[in-house]
Amino acid sequence: MLVSFDRDLFAVALVAATFTIPQSALAVGGPGPGAGQQDVASAVKSKLNKSQFKNVQVSVDANGIVTLSGTVSLAEYKDDADKTAHKVKGVMAVRNVITVSGPSLSDAQLQKTLGEKLAYARVGYGNVFDAVTLQVQNGVVTLGGHVHDYPNRDAYVGTVATTPGVQDVVDNISVDPLSQMDDRIRIQVAQAVYGFPSLNKYAIDPAKPIRISVQNGNVELYGVVDSEADKDAAGIRANAVPGVFSVKNYLQVAGQPSESQM
Repeated sequence: MLVSFDRDLFAVALVAATFTIPQSALAVGGPGPGAGQQDVASAVKSKLNKSQFKNVQVSVDANGIVTLSGTVSLAEYKDDADKTAHKVKGVMAVRNVITVSGPSLSDAQLQKTLGEKLAYARVGYGNVFDAVTLQVQNGVVTLGGHVHDYPNRDAYVGTVATTPGVQDVVDNISVDPLSQMDDRIRIQVAQAVYGFPSLNKYAIDPAKPIRISVQNGNVELYGVVDSEADKDAAGIRANAVPGVFSVKNYLQVAGQPSESQM
């Protein structure tokens, strides 16, 4: 009788467990997938409830992937919409197919406009230690090269993103590593280059300096100079600074073709 009684208790416990597990699973499940998609879409639309996003449409699939479509007036707004959507709870990924409207400019026009803007950007904030490249194709602007800190990088990207006619911005700019040695080398190379009589004229126009890029003691020189003699002199002066491991002289002589660089 004792054995039979234990078996009966085990059977009762097993039946109770069988009914308890599905009930808890149903409680965790929450609303169906359709309701979840609507909630996520509504949350994204609420976050994008600003005038610059008035022509942006939002859709969400069953996997939580948000698609942004429609138009905005600046590339900056396209990027802002993307970042905003990513922050909404329940969003697994964002597919951004927003089109930038506004003036239709040729790549050559954008190249010229942006080149002039970037040349004067961050004047007074160490722009002489930045060397940013600029390429435009079908309205998409690709930025490359090196800058010495993140605020300057963000400023250059922002300058491009807020320019009418730019369809999108690809940021391939590298930020130089933090280094007290490199900071010292930057200053000393600038002093050596600009302190040379035939080269101090390149400090007059802040948009057309000899740019000095330094990474781990390796110096790169960029910009446009008047002659081969000036180019050679800048390289020699930079190479004479204590602690410099190497100097790559990418200075262009005026009148010679070169990659577009601010």
